Amino acid sequence: MDWKNLLTHWPLFIFIGFCLISAIQLFYYGYFFFRLAFYKQKTKTQSITHPVSVVVCARDEANNLEQNLPEVLMQDYPFTHEVIVVNDNSHDDTKYFLEEMEKTFRQLKSVTLTQEAVHIPGKKFPLSVGIKTAKYGVLLLTDADCIPASNQWIAKMQDGYNDGKEVVLGYGAYHKKPGLLNKLVRFETFHAAQQYFSYALAGIPYMGVGRNLSYKKDLFFTHKGFSSMNHVPGGDDDLFINKVATASNTSIVLDKEAFTFSEAPNNFSAWWRQKSRHYSTSRFYKTKHQVLLGVYALSQFLFYPLLAASIIFYCWWLALSVFGLRFLTQAIVSYKTMKKLNEQDLFPMFWLLDIWQFFYYLIFSITLIKKPRNIWK
Repeated sequence: MDWKNLLTHWPLFIFIGFCLISAIQLFYYGYFFFRLAFYKQKTKTQSITHPVSVVVCARDEANNLEQNLPEVLMQDYPFTHEVIVVNDNSHDDTKYFLEEMEKTFRQLKSVTLTQEAVHIPGKKFPLSVGIKTAKYGVLLLTDADCIPASNQWIAKMQDGYNDGKEVVLGYGAYHKKPGLLNKLVRFETFHAAQQYFSYALAGIPYMGVGRNLSYKKDLFFTHKGFSSMNHVPGGDDDLFINKVATASNTSIVLDKEAFTFSEAPNNFSAWWRQKSRHYSTSRFYKTKHQVLLGVYALSQFLFYPLLAASIIFYCWWLALSVFGLRFLTQAIVSYKTMKKLNEQDLFPMFWLLDIWQFFYYLIFSITLIKKPRNIWK
């Protein structure tokens, strides 16, 4: 084989690589993300009602609880339910606030922890306590800094429990605020949701977010709770779902009244810490999920460098033709999905945000190897 002769065709190889990466991207959009973009939630003639235990963990969250907890307590859910708040070693006024709230709301129950769990970093121990305290078989989880989108949150999330489902994935959005960072954070959140919702619809559920997540209490104890992941600072939501979710037992709820909202990180350092916790758990995902996510992330990372190289060194109009096909597919799917998740204000700049993904992967790749902090807040 004449290697020297082959090397003279390196611009062609760059273009072939670009076409291959584009084909991978089109596969993900056509096979996975298309499902979410054109998904239609089945119309319910009658809402499903279960006794529900809402579980919230809080550490030094008095201000957030004061703002958000009343909306959780005043849900329009006439069936039996309770709200459990686990006060995890708070040093602020959380305890006193909860004591006052319990006088008004009979469905509220607070649990106060005064000692740290040894060798169990993160939120898993207080959350386990909350789940063990729960009276009812359906758990609905959120965070102290989250507020339901409506008073139908509990009811709408229960609609996911049909046909033997044991896990219901919801959307945990961020409040829309001025500024570029808010848009970057919300786009990353949208992009992650696009993946975990789409994979669930394709029968490959791999994660959920603790800001808006529901599963059966029996499922938690059948799989011995968080025992297999107690050494990991994070993972109380995504790793647990990665472990227990299957094609047959998982559903999604996309009703806008079932969303939750929280404040986005207000500076890059806070966002960095948040993503460090999240990405530190991805290395513990099942191998098939790591491969699916890794191939997609790599294709995104390489797409624009190979596009630029193909335009400069090979044939600009061929490269732009391939780019145009991918761009059109992405635009249609992104618009439909953003509309579903109420993030359509991001669409006019989605192409810029897509280019930003290259830098996002470059910046946050270090979080995959960096050891996260052993606290959950």
